[in-house]
Amino acid sequence: MTVCGAGDSPQAAMGGSSTFYRGRKMTLFHFGNCFALAYFPYFITYKCSGLSEYNAFWRCVQAGATYLFVQLCKMLFLATFFPTWEGGAGVYDFVGEFMKATVDLADLLGLHLVMSRNAGKGEYKIMVAAMGWATAELVMSRCIPLWVGARGIEFDWKYIQMSFDSNISLVHYIAMAAVVWMFTRYDLPKSFRLPVTALLGLCVYKAFLMELFVHVFALGSWTALLVKAVLTGTISFCSLFLFITLVHSN
Repeated sequence: MTVCGAGDSPQAAMGGSSTFYRGRKMTLFHFGNCFALAYFPYFITYKCSGLSEYNAFWRCVQAGATYLFVQLCKMLFLATFFPTWEGGAGVYDFVGEFMKATVDLADLLGLHLVMSRNAGKGEYKIMVAAMGWATAELVMSRCIPLWVGARGIEFDWKYIQMSFDSNISLVHYIAMAAVVWMFTRYDLPKSFRLPVTALLGLCVYKAFLMELFVHVFALGSWTALLVKAVLTGTISFCSLFLFITLVHSN
């Protein structure tokens, strides 16, 4: 409620109050847009992929719990063996960042662990592991920033970008889970080993390559997001092609 000052008219007080409520409505509308853009694709993927028909909700929760455990182990490992970079400002620690990115190999082991504990077809294992993994990352890394930042008074495009990035991450983890599943098959043809291994390397070092591109070419936020989407899409289409070829060949 707005309190009228000594020299303020009731009309001015009512105008200030209406402006405040319009601002609150706009911030809530912005938050709703960001929330829907970030979370609804996950819900649609869960429903349309058939996971709901298999009652795979708790399997996805278990995959999310495995994600949390793996991230905790990675954080402890990085804090122990990789101290904070103390180089000059603007200097990129290529070797250090590369070694830190190598720790993401733990994600491959975690996805393999999740899929090995689920019985069923390959498609089911891949989707359960990817949905649980991606949803856990979404909740842990983007839920609080969206809740706090997108409800702010000032509009900022970075929260829209964060929502788009969450969709890219979902596609990335589905492709990564598919590549891990193919790589761990005992009957994987020899002709598939090289491209599958190359895709595994791209999945692990994609974040490192993106940071390198942004640093070298001084990419803007939207350009970096577009490059990330193109790179993720390329990895996904290649993994989909190999997956379909492998399934039909058997």
